[in-house]
Amino acid sequence: MTATLGGCGVTGGSGDVTLRLVAADYGDSAANSSQKYWDKLVKEYESKHSGVKVDVTVYSWNDVDRKVKEMVDAGKAPDMAQIGAYADYAAKDELYTADDLLSISTQADFASQLATAGQVKGVQYGMPFAASTRLLFYNKTLFQAAGLTPPKTWKQLAADAAALKARGVTYPYALPLGPEEAQAETMQWMLSGGGGYTDTVGTYGIDSAQNVATFDWLKDDLVGKGLTGPVPPGRLNRATAFSAFAKGEVGMLNGHPSLMKIAAKKGVKFGMVPMPGAHGQSSTSMGVADWMMAFKKNGHAQQVGDFLDFVYDEKNVLSFSREYDLLPVTNSASEVMSSDERDADLKPFLDELPQSELYPVGKTSWAAVSAAVKKRIGQAVGANASPAATLSQLQATASTAESAD
Repeated sequence: MTATLGGCGVTGGSGDVTLRLVAADYGDSAANSSQKYWDKLVKEYESKHSGVKVDVTVYSWNDVDRKVKEMVDAGKAPDMAQIGAYADYAAKDELYTADDLLSISTQADFASQLATAGQVKGVQYGMPFAASTRLLFYNKTLFQAAGLTPPKTWKQLAADAAALKARGVTYPYALPLGPEEAQAETMQWMLSGGGGYTDTVGTYGIDSAQNVATFDWLKDDLVGKGLTGPVPPGRLNRATAFSAFAKGEVGMLNGHPSLMKIAAKKGVKFGMVPMPGAHGQSSTSMGVADWMMAFKKNGHAQQVGDFLDFVYDEKNVLSFSREYDLLPVTNSASEVMSSDERDADLKPFLDELPQSELYPVGKTSWAAVSAAVKKRIGQAVGANASPAATLSQLQATASTAESAD
């Protein structure tokens, strides 16, 4: 009974407390599993906090969100979860706020746009844990052979792709609008055309004039001219596109930091530049963040807050970011990375972070909208498709999901 009670409702000062954390795995093998990162961090924390134990369970990204939902639905919420979305739990009043948990100095250290993205109705529940941005990767060998320079505008991108196609490149521009991660490629293009999933006041605007113009251009000037390779974009997944880039079969594609490692392992020489825009380099890049949250169920605000202050200590944020080629979510760690030579590869992504825009993760409707985009957006660029009609359908889905929010 003592062990059971230890993790259930003890609020400090009356015996040992066991905190349970469920976390996602960022490793690509057993050798660098996130379990190793957490085990080392917890060992250090417990050595300085004799009354607190931290039990960490790591699941793959395929399973972790579902596992946490099952725990919560069964009335057995963990104390903390480090997963992909927080808004559903916040809307049900199941989470502590950041104010409930963190020291003022920890809260103030979060990158401002990440802290804002963690808010629901102006209150922060999601604490950013890992971040990433996207850049346009290009194959330097293929570009040099064709006498090309990296594009800054859509027109230049299409011209470069046409030149690469003429030289027999399989995927002049790889456009992965397949179900794996189409919502990311979609957002990158929407932003570069001056649009996005939401308007300036946070209302869904998927079928905006800017977004329709963007997908008209993609359909007519890229896909329609055979510049996106042999696989229809709606059936091309990101993992397949990344693999093709690592084989030297892709001229250009949007990528995140992990693509650097994948390509370098295969000996591909690549460059990275900001996403081209409709009339010049895009001023807004796409950012992605994963989230830490704490459930109120077990009543461990004091201990959870103390542990998370430790998790977000500069050296721990740097250690995690360097291990998994991710961007730090705190200003202090970002400043170190920006000036440290060992982090030079990540600097272009780091430079994009302050101008980045994130998915509308503060909306509980976003999960349904994202799923619809993954399923349908590829249809927008098909041979006989109407981009406006596809975007209008997605807007209708978003409006319905938002009204049920």
